[in-house]
Amino acid sequence: MTIVEMLPVIIYVLLIILLIILIILGIKLIGVINKTDKLIVDVQNKVNSFNGIFKIIDVVGEKLSFGVNTIVDSIINLINKIFRKRRDDDYE
Repeated sequence: MTIVEMLPVIIYVLLIILLIILIILGIKLIGVINKTDKLIVDVQNKVNSFNGIFKIIDVVGEKLSFGVNTIVDSIINLINKIFRKRRDDDYE
């Protein structure tokens, strides 16, 4: 057997080994993708569990904002009434 006859056999053997390695890497890649998918679903479920808390914080913030705005408006109206009385007294 000469080198010319053995070269195709060597190339075919190397290609078969390369194909087997690529198949193994593909299977491992599928496993990594499945684990990543499970992790993403778990993180998404944990984040969704906080949605209720964030909604409560949002409602409380809106109520506090409304209450503070009401108090500020009342104080401003009171100050305006005081100054109007003084202006009215000054004009008379």
